[in-house]
Amino acid sequence: MKILFAAAEVAPFSKAGGLADVVGSLPKYLEKDAEIAIFTPLHGLIDVNKYEIKELENSEMWLTFGGMGHKFRLFMCKLPGTNINVFFVHNDWYFSCFKDVYPKWLDPKYEHERYIAFSLATMEYAKLLNFKADVIHANDWHTAMIPVYLHSNYRYDEFWQNTKCVFEIHNLAYQGVWFEDVLDFANMRKDIVFNEFGVEHYGRVNWMKGAINYSDKVVAVSPNYAREILTGEFGEGMDYTLRMNQHKLVGILNGIDYDVFNPKTDKCIVKNYDVKSLKNKEENKKALCEKFGLEYNPERPLYAMVSRLVGQKGIDLIRQVEGEMKNVNADFVFLGSGDKDYENLLIWLSNNSSNIRAYIGYKGDLANQIYAGSDFYLMPSKFEPCGLSQLIAMKYGTLPVVRATGGLEDTVVGYPLDNSTGFKFWGYDGWNMMQAIHCANSVYNDKYTFDAMRKSAMEADFSWKRSTKEYLDLYKSLT
Repeated sequence: MKILFAAAEVAPFSKAGGLADVVGSLPKYLEKDAEIAIFTPLHGLIDVNKYEIKELENSEMWLTFGGMGHKFRLFMCKLPGTNINVFFVHNDWYFSCFKDVYPKWLDPKYEHERYIAFSLATMEYAKLLNFKADVIHANDWHTAMIPVYLHSNYRYDEFWQNTKCVFEIHNLAYQGVWFEDVLDFANMRKDIVFNEFGVEHYGRVNWMKGAINYSDKVVAVSPNYAREILTGEFGEGMDYTLRMNQHKLVGILNGIDYDVFNPKTDKCIVKNYDVKSLKNKEENKKALCEKFGLEYNPERPLYAMVSRLVGQKGIDLIRQVEGEMKNVNADFVFLGSGDKDYENLLIWLSNNSSNIRAYIGYKGDLANQIYAGSDFYLMPSKFEPCGLSQLIAMKYGTLPVVRATGGLEDTVVGYPLDNSTGFKFWGYDGWNMMQAIHCANSVYNDKYTFDAMRKSAMEADFSWKRSTKEYLDLYKSLT
């Protein structure tokens, strides 16, 4: 069986969110059962020397979009630790000119053009390489054009005649919406795809809707999220389309790569530890407090949050209770970047409180130090398709404090249940979040219960081995 993965980001080469971790990890566990190729853009931030990324001979290809020719080249390397080929689509106009995966302040039409070009180039390069995939696994709106192309431009193409398509929704909030003239740029016939059973959504092109309609299976990244997106509250205006395609929809929980996220082997942290040497975790807390200018106190819990600073992540709740957070018997550390409004909030709190500190930006080594050095991990998300941060936090013995939504509901066992691994609250409100923090503080003072919960969290298995079989069964059901 041949599987082609297409994604805007793939760890460790390029990363802006959890999508990169998934596409960089899942194929490793499928390798023994399938022949896999991964396609991703060659973003300007990718270190071609570090990963020994080489250009393939005679790879230059010209494609025409909007009446203008664009030159593409194809680069390749192996996914680290595997024999899987990762192909990088190079284009100076759309990708290599940026040092970000998702550059800010782009013209939205240009953003659509970038991923239309990538999607079509991926399909053409697969033909050039004679990689006749049994299944194409497309991810989020950036590659949602692929199932649309399969339905339209490649409908009678013998090479793709038997290829099935799986479309995975990592975040339904980002759907890829633009005016219908973008179809002219994509060289798609409007009479085939621009209708309510295709890409048309309230008079606009919606790539995610097209992918949902035209894919053979639609995957949501947790079982609970698969149920939630069928409702008006979480459906982001796509709930009726999803209900119409409910027979295709499955929820498969994401996993994390314990070869990457493991406090026993992590080279980024001050002191390695595992479930049998939890006392060593305290050395990481001391170092983290020092790094952020907080006074270390073993009797005072440390909360952390590593996140994109966007509305989805519940930063509004912090604003609601900022006064109480300043006065609670706990310290807080934040790492992330995003909306300027939220960045400014955390900068202000960091400068005007003794117990709150923030680093605006993202550093992977610092993120791991935060996971290892904190006692509790805060995730007050408005919605959360799966969430990987709480899984990483649990592996590092840091108990998550989460709003019970999406994958957070699926993965965290809330106190005081047996084998509790964290704390939950349900209402999307700052005071509900504070009640959960107060509850966590109480447990922190009960060292027997606190240590038992940390051990349960560290021993919970969220490796890809759990989910790989479900993905394989899904692929096999289509072939």
